[in-house]
Amino acid sequence: MGKKHVVRVGLCGVGLEAYWGQFAGLEERLKGYVAQVASRLMRPGVEVVNLGLIDNPERSQAAGHTCRREDIDVLFLYVTTYALSNTVLPLVQRAGVPVVVLNLQPEAAIDYALFNKLTGRTTMTGEWLAFCSACSVPEIANLFARAGVAFHQVTGVLGDGATWREIEEWLAAARVRAALAETRLGLMGHYYSGMLDIMTDVTLLSIAFGIHAELLEVDELSALSAEVSGADAERRTGEFHNAFDVQPDCPPEEMHRAARTSVALDAFVVRHKLDAMAYYCKGSGNAANEDTMSSIILGASLLTARHIPVAGEYEVKNAIAMKIMDLLGAGGSFTEFYAADFNDDLVLMGHDGPGHLGIAQGKTKVRPLKVYHGKVGRGLSVEMSVRHGPVTLLSVVEDPRARFKLVVAEGESVAGAILEIGNTNSRYRFSLGARGFMEAWNAQGPAHHCAVGAGGLASVLRKTAALMDLGFHQVC
Repeated sequence: MGKKHVVRVGLCGVGLEAYWGQFAGLEERLKGYVAQVASRLMRPGVEVVNLGLIDNPERSQAAGHTCRREDIDVLFLYVTTYALSNTVLPLVQRAGVPVVVLNLQPEAAIDYALFNKLTGRTTMTGEWLAFCSACSVPEIANLFARAGVAFHQVTGVLGDGATWREIEEWLAAARVRAALAETRLGLMGHYYSGMLDIMTDVTLLSIAFGIHAELLEVDELSALSAEVSGADAERRTGEFHNAFDVQPDCPPEEMHRAARTSVALDAFVVRHKLDAMAYYCKGSGNAANEDTMSSIILGASLLTARHIPVAGEYEVKNAIAMKIMDLLGAGGSFTEFYAADFNDDLVLMGHDGPGHLGIAQGKTKVRPLKVYHGKVGRGLSVEMSVRHGPVTLLSVVEDPRARFKLVVAEGESVAGAILEIGNTNSRYRFSLGARGFMEAWNAQGPAHHCAVGAGGLASVLRKTAALMDLGFHQVC
């Protein structure tokens, strides 16, 4: 389950046509550098449209039309040597996608002793021009600033690890941007009444993130659940026992109820071609809907682990945050502040409802609850901690200047006692300390939910925000 998203990368080198007749071998050498970049970019999930070495306005215009035909998502503009800015403008104007300027030398430095032993000033100049990528980047930047073209930069050495870590992060950010533009977000039910922080303008979310929002009814899921056969429910119960650590006190009838809803939820997702989902419905006054909504947690957890993140409490913004984390391979589990442990200087965070099995510390437990606090019904719930080690929190926050901003914090999930109440919950330590972190995080005006993912992702999330013209703030 979950789409295999493909990002289409336009790549071109830029240079100056006048050089080729003056400096033997320079053009072929620079084309070879472009081919090296193309080779390293190509992998499953990435299609590279190699536009070659562009060296005059006419070729630039033609390359721009190619970008349109090939429907690229991002343009990597490799400045291989000095290039006139008028060689760049037609291409970027017609491509109409985010631009990442690659200012890459072939080596860390010119070998001065070897260089100065070369025969003839022409040969020496040709060698220098192969290192001259930095020369025209200010000129190109000036053009972009005056033309209102947003651009981003990677400066370094062609084969250097640090350089490629930067490029890989831009590639990951471009993949997130492209995938969100194809994401179908199912919205089932309605907001949790009174939570003003999570209420948002879905039209603006679609504009900013490119998502398609599909409004759905709980009644439909309940009808699908009623059609699930006993055999299918039994098979899903077996899958539950494989995927979860089902506690002995879980009643068989509750396992069967959760299994039936899980099978129906899978069919619901397939029917509506969903890539993510947010849901909430009180279910009171309608026995079928109450049954559905009180037995949805296990099925929603399985979907989240299968790259279809499911956010409770109709938390639309956080469903997007979870999807971003998932696209970065970091998981993306629904969470909120639980309490502070000032003795250990850390923050307890978690949530009732679905958890991400893929980033759990050990196997996720299933526990029966006699009451869902603040909600209708009772049933099974999941209890897990996020895998110990580096983590990143992400909140999609409404911002009056940038419409939305990504608020990010890096921390660590640490071992220790948790609240064994049948919810996801973890212990997080932050460089700012518990007090400093909570105050700095809250100062950004986030909703009370956020997404937590495994690993340190602030750098790539900063790039994601840049490519999508969103605001960005890193708390720690």
